[in-house]
Amino acid sequence: MSKGIVCCIYLVLLWVPSCVLRTVAAETIYITLEKDNALAVVDPDLGALVATIPIGQRPRGIALSHDQSQLYVATSDDHVIQIIDVKTLAPVGVLPSGDDPETFALHTAAEILFVSNEDDSLVSVVDVNKQQVIHGIGVGVEPEGIAVSPDGQWVVSASETTNMIHWIDAENYNVVDNTLVDPRPRGVAFTADSQYLWVTSELAGTVAILDVKTRQIIKTITLAVPGLNADRNQPVGVLIDPETQWAYVAMGPANRVAVINAKTFVVEDYLLVGERVWNLSFSPDYSRLYCTNGVSNDMSIIDLTRHKVVKSIKVGHFPWGLVVKP
Repeated sequence: MSKGIVCCIYLVLLWVPSCVLRTVAAETIYITLEKDNALAVVDPDLGALVATIPIGQRPRGIALSHDQSQLYVATSDDHVIQIIDVKTLAPVGVLPSGDDPETFALHTAAEILFVSNEDDSLVSVVDVNKQQVIHGIGVGVEPEGIAVSPDGQWVVSASETTNMIHWIDAENYNVVDNTLVDPRPRGVAFTADSQYLWVTSELAGTVAILDVKTRQIIKTITLAVPGLNADRNQPVGVLIDPETQWAYVAMGPANRVAVINAKTFVVEDYLLVGERVWNLSFSPDYSRLYCTNGVSNDMSIIDLTRHKVVKSIKVGHFPWGLVVKP
């Protein structure tokens, strides 16, 4: 493809017609740009930014609906969850979410969102079809990280100031248990079999692995990039592959993604990416890992067959959340 053609597909607009979106590859990455109040659309195969869509104030958390026809985007300063049509990238509605929504998790079976309301020490339960907040769950101070177990049994909420993981019954919305973890827990992720929960603690520079049955910590891993000051080892986003062979941790101002053997809990490598790496997402076939780098205003592509960073793509100011559509 010539440089002229590539330049022609760079767009900044309020609405993108479907004919333009045919230039996007089958695999598309959607990235929230916190400082631009926008959504970036990236073609990872082309290695290019395809579109930038104004979306609302301070967008952060993002997810696809179960049928992949819509995007849900938390616009924190608007105090709503935006609904975006995937085909047109046009806004088609908003969901109530409570104050200052930052992150949220979609239930594995139902179109129900569990939204972290950091300022209110609350998790809001949002029924997408009813477009209503149907329940509020009191948790610890400054909840942010949130996840639903693949089997649909648990919702976990990480409270940054209380330093706890709150175990919420996904059916009746009751807090069943609380687990104390290291200071400032940020990212939470279940293994595919729902047996273990991985939790990053930003201020401690650690990752805890919890047994879901007992809701207790079975292992704590300290992250330490050689030659880097310890206070820069600040883990945030975390993902585990479906075979529970590898875990990947975004390390914030350490500018690395940690590669951890999920069987032995040994850190195998630290991959240098962009500045202030925040969040992670797998490609649909799990051959690649994508991460957002907030301060360098780009995203990185990691080849998981070699555990090698292969490309960075400029996407806009302060990329934060991301989701990948097949």
